[in-house]
Amino acid sequence: MYDVIVIGARCAGSPVAMLLGRKGYRVLLLDRACFPSDTISGHMIWQPGIARLQRWGLLNNVVASNCPPVKDVKMDLGSYALSGVLPPSEGVEDAYCVRRTALDKILVDAAVAAGAELRERFSVTAILTENGRFTGIRGHSRGGRTIDEKARVVIGADGLHSLVARTAVAPEYRTRPAITCWYYSYWSGIRTNGVQAYLRERCMSILAPTNDGLTLVLTLWTHDQFHEIRSDIEGNYLRTLRQVPEVGAFLEGGRREERLRGMADVPNFFRKPYGPGWALVGDAGYHKDPVTAQGITDAFRDAELLSDALDSGFSGNRNMEQALQEYEQKRNDAVSEMYEFTCAMASLETPNAEMRQFHQALLRDQQAMDSFFGCLAGTVSSSEFLSPENRQKIIDAAA
Repeated sequence: MYDVIVIGARCAGSPVAMLLGRKGYRVLLLDRACFPSDTISGHMIWQPGIARLQRWGLLNNVVASNCPPVKDVKMDLGSYALSGVLPPSEGVEDAYCVRRTALDKILVDAAVAAGAELRERFSVTAILTENGRFTGIRGHSRGGRTIDEKARVVIGADGLHSLVARTAVAPEYRTRPAITCWYYSYWSGIRTNGVQAYLRERCMSILAPTNDGLTLVLTLWTHDQFHEIRSDIEGNYLRTLRQVPEVGAFLEGGRREERLRGMADVPNFFRKPYGPGWALVGDAGYHKDPVTAQGITDAFRDAELLSDALDSGFSGNRNMEQALQEYEQKRNDAVSEMYEFTCAMASLETPNAEMRQFHQALLRDQQAMDSFFGCLAGTVSSSEFLSPENRQKIIDAAA
């Protein structure tokens, strides 16, 4: 009998297993994959996520993975470009665009070191229930016999199409359909200074340095273009990149090292993340468009919130229902602003006249421009910084 079974051992599941293991709970961590292995991802960990890695004692492992730090961000809007330095969070100045082959292995190893029992290549086929309460899982290792395991709580860290969420029929709210579709690969021979984004009509290209001297080169389009994009993925990917001369010059000196990966199944939603004997964390409980690359940072925060809530309930310090209800409220309070900011940014609309006037003011105020990029990283409140009153204040100061 385990205290917790965690389904999914990547950037949400392994941290919650690690944190509960460090608190002395008996944790079983399951994943269909083995590690290291890759998965489709936005890669970026902004400063709030890096601050958590530092608190957990794992930042040095990320630095040692041969991933360069990111300090600078540039957003090219065609006729002008904004560029700035990311504001720090909790004393952390650097963000990192980490490949999942490196990051997930670091997280899995930390969970095991904390005492979690890891079973790789394990498929969960069913959730066990008794009288409406989740009590465990049924599954099998690759080629192995089917077995049952019991736990006080089953955690779904199993992504967008979570088996735990489906079995619980977890209610969704604040839902919005997919806004973008996207494809990416890794290139050698490209030198970029931080993250560079190029917004054009209904599309965006993003370049960011990642592990081992490679550059992540990603393209996004509005979701209504997906069927057209899919008809010639590679051709559309390259044409979109080459419509920006600067990016085209990068590609001329570089070489694509891996196949294209992508996704169009990117809905936006909140799910109720708990019920009798179950909880959700990461993309299983909350999902939004990858344009702001907040998924990993969100997963780290929610892993902390959930582990604290479960510890409070297990220890008897709080009623478990109340502790998990507070987990949902804290999660929603933390992400609601970024959710709206992300959905707006994912429209890939070029700036209107009012926003262009604001951007021109930012070009004359470097501190304000840095704060603008802090909205993207989640270190500056977007609702406050982008409020009409603050925008007008910056415009007046620049004038």
